[in-house]
Amino acid sequence: MDASELQNTEELIKMLQKFSCRFLIDIFFMFILIRFVYYKNYKRSDLFFTFFIFNIIIFLISFLLNKVELSMGAAFGLFAVFSMLRYRTEDLSIKDMSYLFLVIAIGLVAAVTKIKDTSDVYEYVFLGLINTIIISSAYLFESNLLFKKENVQLINYEKIELIKANAIDELILDLNERTGLKIHRISIGKIDFLKDSAQIKIYYYDNK
Repeated sequence: MDASELQNTEELIKMLQKFSCRFLIDIFFMFILIRFVYYKNYKRSDLFFTFFIFNIIIFLISFLLNKVELSMGAAFGLFAVFSMLRYRTEDLSIKDMSYLFLVIAIGLVAAVTKIKDTSDVYEYVFLGLINTIIISSAYLFESNLLFKKENVQLINYEKIELIKANAIDELILDLNERTGLKIHRISIGKIDFLKDSAQIKIYYYDNK
């Protein structure tokens, strides 16, 4: 093996080491975000596949683009395209889209973050710090530490005689008794006088 082949082999090994470390960091923080923040609050596991696949694909493509020197411009362009994607088979909520944005961001940050004139160890520490800030922010805003978290539900309501401006207090009281929730406000949507029913959004605070 001549000197050039030896150098290429060393560079390949170094790149594989960087890839492995960054990928492990990416998956580690992804697992924390999805399992201990998202699932804890929403109890949904059906989107786990989507979140992890999006994250892994973004990481792999961004890492490769970064290595062939399309780098930041191409990676951020890809990031913008994926962050605007909408599913047609299922409507995702705003919260689900926000978490989709976060998993894309974590994958992108893990793949392209660089600090000039520093060792790989410092880059990994900095990468861990950035991901910790992202996850801590998500956890903080999902909790009730800063403000009460308001929940919304859409219900069909049949007591059409209470759908009046002067009967709002009585309507909320009836909804409180039926649902067992402490509803603090409502918004009335579609009213069907033929079926004597209305669609009402109820708003209540999370007691957790």
